Amino acid sequence: MLLRWILAALHLLALGIGLGAVWARSRALRSPLEARENLQRVFLTDALWGAAAFLWISTGLWRFLGGLEKGAEYYLQNHVFLTKMALLALVLALEVGPIVTLIRWRKTAAAGMPGDFRAAGRLATISSIQVWLIVLMVFAATAMARGLGAGSP
Repeated sequence: MLLRWILAALHLLALGIGLGAVWARSRALRSPLEARENLQRVFLTDALWGAAAFLWISTGLWRFLGGLEKGAEYYLQNHVFLTKMALLALVLALEVGPIVTLIRWRKTAAAGMPGDFRAAGRLATISSIQVWLIVLMVFAATAMARGLGAGSP
């Protein structure tokens, strides 16, 4: 019981931190990145987003597969859960471009070389889309918590 509660709390905290971080990354990417402090803000918000996503996914997997909650069978038969997972898959697929680009920017910044930030607007748009997808995931999660999608009222 205590472990279920702690995992649920960590899962929700990670969601909140991640949502704030990816929103902040979107905003930071819209600032002039030639200024070192703005680029560092992008890197910081991206790192927070990455850490939160790791905690969010790991606690979610533990809750899903660890036999602590309703069980994988229940979730896999719930269309709202499947929708939530499709949204998560979309968030993760959208993250591939930012991961690759920001790793390149980090290497360039560490070498003291000037960066090519032409992709910043595209990455900001991706981050903004991810924010809305996460918000939709919250709606799906709260629907599930109220028994929606389970098949019987």
